[in-house]
Parts: sequence; structure tokens; C-alpha cells
Amino acid sequence: MNSKIAIPLFPAFGACVVAVSMFVVPLFAHHSTAAFETEKRLTIQGIVKEWYWANPHCLLKLDVKTGGSEVIRWVAESGAPANMVDAGWRKNSLKPGDQVTVTVLPAKNGNPVGRILRVEFADGRTTLVVGADEDVADEYHLSGAPNQ
Repeated sequence: MNSKIAIPLFPAFGACVVAVSMFVVPLFAHHSTAAFETEKRLTIQGIVKEWYWANPHCLLKLDVKTGGSEVIRWVAESGAPANMVDAGWRKNSLKPGDQVTVTVLPAKNGNPVGRILRVEFADGRTTLVVGADEDVADEYHLSGAPNQ
């Protein structure tokens, strides 16, 4: 008599696929640009309030004056610090009070939120987010080293 228990292969395989997809699908959704207008570029000028250098994304908070006297707080995200370092970004790249011009992919819902493509400082320095905007990918970074 055979004492082995036979487990049908298909249900076991199906359970594994479901279990793995519960973890993998949210990762792809998290790194999606679905919340942003990927065909639009918006350039805003403002004053840095905070540069949050942490995983999973760095965040830039800046105050932008409208045509009147109203000030709108924008929040723009970039990649993770480990990815930003390759483009010359550092924890101290942006400081409160810095006047900057930021190009972003704006949020689809119209909120003052975006994904950073590039930042230009008052002194003319420009920093880019790696792979964010191919049209400007050959410029110099804060580190002074050109893209190679």
C-alpha cells in the first residue's frame, strides 16, 4: 500500500501564482506613472520649503506664487536616493529658501503635485532625474560630471 498523499499539481500551482501576484502587482502599481500626465510638462518657479531625502521617493516641497498674491504649496517626487546619486543629487542639493525652477509631470487630477524631471537653480545649475526626460539628458549635473 502506498502511504504518499498525492497533491494535485494544478491547484498547488494556482495557489502559488495567486500568492506571488499579491506581492508583485502592488510593486508595479507603486512605480507606475499612472497618476501623472506623461505627455505634459509643467514648469513652475518657487521657493524650496523642504527637500525630503528618503525612500521610497525623495520629495520636494516648494511654495509657488500665482499671478496674484496667493501662494500654493507644491509637492514633487523624484526617485529613491540611491538612484538620484547617479545623477549628482545629494541630501543637501536643495535647501529651504533656494529659488528654483522645476519641470514636472503634473498630476492628472489637477492637484499641485508632480514628478520631477529637472530642477534649475537661480545660478543656472541644472539637475535632472535619471531617465526622466530624454530631451535634456546630456546636461551637466551638480557633481560637475557630464552624463556618459
